Amino acid sequence: MKTNSGKHVMSIFAHIVLILLSFMCLFFFAILLINATHSHAELQKGFSIIPGKHFLDNLRSVANDGSFPMFRGIINSVIVSGCSAALCTYFSSLTAYGIYAYDFKGKKVAFTFIMAILVMPTQVTAMGFLRLITKMGMYDSLLPLIIPSIASPAVFYFMYSYLQSSLPLSLVEAARIDGSGEFHTFNRIVLPIMKPAIAVQAIFTFVGSWNNYFVPALVIQSKNKMTVPILIATLRGADYMNFDMGKIYMMITVAIVPIIIVYLLLSKYIIAGVTLGGVKE
Repeated sequence: MKTNSGKHVMSIFAHIVLILLSFMCLFFFAILLINATHSHAELQKGFSIIPGKHFLDNLRSVANDGSFPMFRGIINSVIVSGCSAALCTYFSSLTAYGIYAYDFKGKKVAFTFIMAILVMPTQVTAMGFLRLITKMGMYDSLLPLIIPSIASPAVFYFMYSYLQSSLPLSLVEAARIDGSGEFHTFNRIVLPIMKPAIAVQAIFTFVGSWNNYFVPALVIQSKNKMTVPILIATLRGADYMNFDMGKIYMMITVAIVPIIIVYLLLSKYIIAGVTLGGVKE
């Protein structure tokens, strides 16, 4: 009886902790939504847990602001983040497969080199990167925000670890014996096995690219090519007399919608990917 009672108490305690953590995670999101329904004058009076009546007014204000192309910025961010996620996950998976499935001279050196790049901060190479894209004629374009995502050491390492636990080399050898080409084997056999890991890293890469401020601020100058973080930062630094808190909260609310959609579409793979559920045979 005491054992059952102790388990019951622990279960209640665990549920209370989970409820508190869930509340802490959702609280600020709820505040954002509530503030997006208030006007600037109402927000100046202080915090309120009661939703306001200016949601549509703030949305129209964002949509009709010709000097601030918010929706164009969202489209730019979707293009950059979507392409970055696709390129990053595919080529990182391809690189991880090449190093995992093939034995060649310099294999350990290649792996060590890739992992060494992992610890190198972006800011160290920023000026060289800026000079390179300027000489290549890609300054003030979206390409410098997309192409570098092909080389992602962190995603490579995750994919490599996943392959170690999920892909038996006997399966690859059997495909070769059956006459399957290398790219056919990778695209038709390996990629489906890696789907959970790809989905997880697609979410992380999409969100990371979406929230990236440093590189776009360095590269982009034209307003119609700016991504969401730059546009919001630009508005935050505007003239105080024209500063509209309701509009800013609405912009942030609109800006996180694509992230939520991507997460909802791919979230079912997170547990499978993070736990690396496959087992070698």
